Amino acid sequence: MKNKKKKQQNHGDNDVQSMDHTHMNMESNGGDMMQHGGQMMHMGNMKRKFWVSLIFSLPIIALSPMLKFSFMPNLVFPGSEWLVLILATFLYIYGGAPFIKGAKAELKERKPEMMTLVALGITVSYFYSLYAFTINQFFVADTHVMDFFWELATLIDIMLLGHWIEMDAVMAAGNALEKMAALLPNTATIVADNGDHIEKPLNEVVIGESVIVKAGEKIPTDGIILDGNTTVNEALVTGESKAVTKMKNDKVIGGSTNGSGAIMVKVTGTGQSGYLAQVMQMVSNAQKEQSKAEGVADKVAGLLVYAAVSAAILTFIVWLLVSGDFNLALERTVTVLVIACPHALGLAIPLVVARSTSIGAQNGLLTRKRQALEDATELDAILMDKTGTLTEGNFAVNDYKATDTAYSNEQILSLMGALESGSSHPLSVGILSKLKELNLKTIKAKNIQNLPGVGIQGEINKKNMTIVNEKYLRENKIKYDKNTASKLASAGNTVSFLLVANINVGFVAQGDQIKPASIALINGLKAQHIRPVMLTGDNQQVAQQVAERLGIDRQDVHAELKPDDKEKIVKQYQDKGFKVAMVGDGVNDAPSLVRANVGIAIGAGTDVAVDSADIVLVRSDPADILNFLKLAKHTTRKMVQNLWFGAGYNIFAIPLAAGVLAFAGIVLSPALGAVLMGLSTIIVAINAQTLRIGK
Repeated sequence: MKNKKKKQQNHGDNDVQSMDHTHMNMESNGGDMMQHGGQMMHMGNMKRKFWVSLIFSLPIIALSPMLKFSFMPNLVFPGSEWLVLILATFLYIYGGAPFIKGAKAELKERKPEMMTLVALGITVSYFYSLYAFTINQFFVADTHVMDFFWELATLIDIMLLGHWIEMDAVMAAGNALEKMAALLPNTATIVADNGDHIEKPLNEVVIGESVIVKAGEKIPTDGIILDGNTTVNEALVTGESKAVTKMKNDKVIGGSTNGSGAIMVKVTGTGQSGYLAQVMQMVSNAQKEQSKAEGVADKVAGLLVYAAVSAAILTFIVWLLVSGDFNLALERTVTVLVIACPHALGLAIPLVVARSTSIGAQNGLLTRKRQALEDATELDAILMDKTGTLTEGNFAVNDYKATDTAYSNEQILSLMGALESGSSHPLSVGILSKLKELNLKTIKAKNIQNLPGVGIQGEINKKNMTIVNEKYLRENKIKYDKNTASKLASAGNTVSFLLVANINVGFVAQGDQIKPASIALINGLKAQHIRPVMLTGDNQQVAQQVAERLGIDRQDVHAELKPDDKEKIVKQYQDKGFKVAMVGDGVNDAPSLVRANVGIAIGAGTDVAVDSADIVLVRSDPADILNFLKLAKHTTRKMVQNLWFGAGYNIFAIPLAAGVLAFAGIVLSPALGAVLMGLSTIIVAINAQTLRIGK
């Protein structure tokens, strides 16, 4: 993006305000998603402008020379020419305003494209018609100079319709940063030095203060729990669908939702220092650096600008020299410029996009950005988050065993279930579900405490018991069966160990299940010469095992990632020259979704991830990635076809309008040129409707 985000000067600025500023600056540039005429975003309701213009166009068309002289001569009445002039003047000023303003912006950047071509056509049509009206009314009684008012009306109507369709298809969803801002409450309850609870606006909360968060409330800031136990739903922030147990000294993230317990939190981050604000900054930075490749239609229109102007100048000079008739030379010149205007070209892409969007929606694919459909045909790699995209995201117990003869296998499972009973962590849920499945008796545990980065501990039957990971055993030199642990991990399991008095007495192995469609997805990508890349926060061994089962190359597996690592990896692939797609489902995926050439959000993920993406998979089915690639391929093919249908006739029409075959008695009249433009518009519309996902 060209406009840079304004930096706020103090940490007390409200997170929401910071987000709003980012949003405003993102929208303020002229080269936005519409590619051509980005300024049209700020110019009122395109739908209303189209309908008003259409209503004013009907009398102009009905009173046009072709209709009133050939088909409906009775429509002519005294003053009808003046009525046409008045209506056309209003239409030029009202309906043509977006294109004229868009043309000014393009010319200011020295990049004439679609807006310039349309503005050129309607301006020449209007002022030449005004000239013709003046001649016909006041000067020459025996000669009629043809006006172009009806070409002016139809061009404005069709181009407005095209942009209305395009904007409706591309701008259907909200902005990602607005969704991020909505994650935070407007106020926070502060604990004063005297113990009183005081409600403050969020922008007045400072680092070091303590805030009270009641059950069910959103956590207002980043912080550390000073008092209380609870579960926190971090789905809107991390993309993980399960609540996480939080106890004293655990960290919490602003924007996540507190569970059933009240907690007191010491503020460690707010404003621009908060996690959510930092994620927003990454999203904003990625958006600023995202490619601003011109749309194909704009490139064609840009070439037509130079071709039309050059042909028009040459036409005027040649006809003036050959005929000596200024009016004839001027009429030929205007005919060239009017015929060069892209009636069908203006609809060529929007109609295909609208059709593609409709088909995609019917098949669980939501297209948010047109450019994604074109970029998807050139992808070299697709980066996918493992959990929730390639795997189900639900852990199940695959094995459990006692390694001490004093305990049975079922006792190990019951003891670990007792310690996990107060947690909603995915691993805890897996153990508790297995207990319920086996109908095993539950045991009560006391003094349960969370051990960050390690596991959980508590007291059962007056014995201290702890659930730990393999890393804890290695670091503390506690004996365990390394071969069994390695074998289970290599099978894709996460292994948890039970310690009693610091002695390993058993373990539980849990694994996430690969989605049935994931293997077909990987094979399908490889068949299209697209590299599948897996991203995960899991340990390297588990990640490699899942990748091996899926058929993903070892070099394309990135494990033990932090939230902001994904965006860096996307950029690494891009720096190698790859065109990259990213598939994700959480707020932490938002920067990488925006950074990627094509961002694909899992529909079951967060609103922020969805709004940061170009494409949304409503059904969260990996197979839909392949469906999207098929849709993109066929959509792009239809776009190219429509561009030829929409602009290809100019290859023949402009020379004919200029009069290159005049010596043979073949001269393209404005009326016939209009008919050709109408036919090309019909062909474009029919061709767009034949779009299918196909095979």
